[in-house]
Amino acid sequence: MRCDRHRVHERSLLMFSFHVVPGTAVHRILTTDREGVIAAVRSAYLSHRAGSTVNPDSYFLRFPEKPDSRIIALPAYLGDDVQVAGIKWISSFPANTRRGVPRASAVLVLNDYETGQPFACLEAAGISAARTAASAALAASALRPGGYAGTRIAVVGAGVIARTVCDYLHTVGCVPDSYVIHDLDETSGRALAGHVRSELGLPAVFTPELGEACAADTVLFATTALKPYVTEPFRPGQLVLNISLRDLAPEVVLAAENFVDDVDHCLKADTSPHLAERLSGGRDFIKGTLADVLAGRLAPDPGRPVVFSPFGLGVLDLAVGALVLGRARETGAAVEVPEFFGETTRW
Repeated sequence: MRCDRHRVHERSLLMFSFHVVPGTAVHRILTTDREGVIAAVRSAYLSHRAGSTVNPDSYFLRFPEKPDSRIIALPAYLGDDVQVAGIKWISSFPANTRRGVPRASAVLVLNDYETGQPFACLEAAGISAARTAASAALAASALRPGGYAGTRIAVVGAGVIARTVCDYLHTVGCVPDSYVIHDLDETSGRALAGHVRSELGLPAVFTPELGEACAADTVLFATTALKPYVTEPFRPGQLVLNISLRDLAPEVVLAAENFVDDVDHCLKADTSPHLAERLSGGRDFIKGTLADVLAGRLAPDPGRPVVFSPFGLGVLDLAVGALVLGRARETGAAVEVPEFFGETTRW
């Protein structure tokens, strides 16, 4: 009996290991393996399309005296080759930028699918930015099949997400002739333009004029806007990466061909597509999902403006988090926390 209990105890010790991956390690892994991140996000999209995921609604913690701030919980399960559950807990406090610190901060907890035991906690602001950027880059590749030679990309909103998207666009080969950057904060706008010039080697200028940015061939919105302010429709052939989700008036959305990451997720919480649904009384303006395009089931109409609106799926965080954890374990960057669990046997 003692020997049996000893073997059970040894198995429990293995099962109850717990690792923490700090932000410095996460950043290093993400910046050196963008191709791996893109592949993981693409695979997660296709798994979600195939029904191999569980992705419930996100849960928003809001504050009456801070209407622009929120903390969001994104629970999810990703099957197929990953087989992991988990939750991202991410805050967005725009006022932080006035203090010179990041707007968003996050952690990602991963759970074992067989036992339900949490086995890792990762600093996840970088993971969240990377999965968002990989999603935008995949959309940029798939929804402008003619490529980017001879075109201009505009970026509206010059924060961490915008910078990361620019890096990922470069990784997937979406390389325009030039960039134009617009932000209400000129210092941030000029900083992003400098990043594009120095890190990506492309011409980039700052513009204080929103109209100039919206005239570009591809327009990326990565702002903290709570209500729409873009009211002019886009022209045929333009691609709009509606990452921040609330910049476009519903009439602008209805005048375009629309793709989302998940229809039910995207059409809620007063996003621009949600407002378009309310205005039109239906969802017929949504052509399909990015996964439909990636799977070869749909293609964009070159004769219309195209808008991609990703609400953000927790399964993408799991896919990137699992990749980062694996790399961190391989390189010794994952920090084990001995005796994290107080009890490892039932009796």
